[in-house]
Amino acid sequence: MISLKRYFDAELISGEEAQETSSERCMPLLAAYRSALAQMGECGAETCPSHGAELKRELAKTDASMGNQPNALEITSAERSVSEILQKWGKKTALHYEHRASEVKDLLLVMARTAESLGHKDEQYAQQLDSVTAKLETIAGLDDVTRIRSSVEESAHDLRISVSRMVAESKTVIHHLRAEVSAYEAKLQKAEHIASCDTLTGLGSRFWIEGRIQQRIDSSLPFSILLIDVDRFRHLNDEHGKFVGDQLLKEFARELRSTCRFSDLVGRWGGDRFIVLLDCTGSEAQVQAARLQKGVSKAYHVPGTRGYVNLRMDASVAIAECREGDCLNHLLERVDVELMKQRTLAREELTA
Repeated sequence: MISLKRYFDAELISGEEAQETSSERCMPLLAAYRSALAQMGECGAETCPSHGAELKRELAKTDASMGNQPNALEITSAERSVSEILQKWGKKTALHYEHRASEVKDLLLVMARTAESLGHKDEQYAQQLDSVTAKLETIAGLDDVTRIRSSVEESAHDLRISVSRMVAESKTVIHHLRAEVSAYEAKLQKAEHIASCDTLTGLGSRFWIEGRIQQRIDSSLPFSILLIDVDRFRHLNDEHGKFVGDQLLKEFARELRSTCRFSDLVGRWGGDRFIVLLDCTGSEAQVQAARLQKGVSKAYHVPGTRGYVNLRMDASVAIAECREGDCLNHLLERVDVELMKQRTLAREELTA
């Protein structure tokens, strides 16, 4: 983590005029620091979704505590707070995955105990069958037909009882094993759902959408991706508060999902960015991008701390078609560069 305090301390040595120049120079650094906090929150949410929301919330509080023009003391306090938040999150994440690992170990132990139990039962049944076999072998030395018949009937009865016990006990063991495996399957499915779902918007997570993109690349099927960025979202979030900002993202995600086709895969890329996977080439993707941009650029009516507010949100949309030889990182880098061009063009049009 970059310490901003030493930069402020160095700049405050000069006079009043120098301090004004220093403040102007430190603003981009402060913006980069805040951006780094936001990115840490997003990475934490992707690494461990169960504790990612808490990490993002605590980092956002630290960001808000610095204000627009923090002094050296506020910067030092924020740095200390960030260090404590990351240490706390790291311990919770380690415990979370340690617990997940113990669940897998428990399942393996259940299977091992079941296999051991079946082995013991096999030995017991083998001894019983050996006993029956020994009785049958003695029949060969009998001369009395009545004794032979009695021995055969007794041996057949013992054999039938042994087989019935084997079947009944095997069914019980198998039923128990199935119940144990089903319970762990349910836990694994829940964990997979958490990893594949964005906790705020309910859309697919970045981890999930990257997996779907990689599948398309591996299958060599034509597809395109759209990267969507909510214009001026940071300004709206700062002006109306994080609660309103979260509600805006939820409503935007709902509108985006409803505007997309059933076959389109939609995910949250992070922050105010969303991604859509289209199973089509670039020409058709252009048509869909224009339709989506028009559909989501509108006024949103969301609840706030003092009642509902109406806010206009627009979006920039970038397109990248998968080319031969593309890997996941190259494709994502290309669409990100295209989005930056779209945003720059939009700002130039506003200032023109």
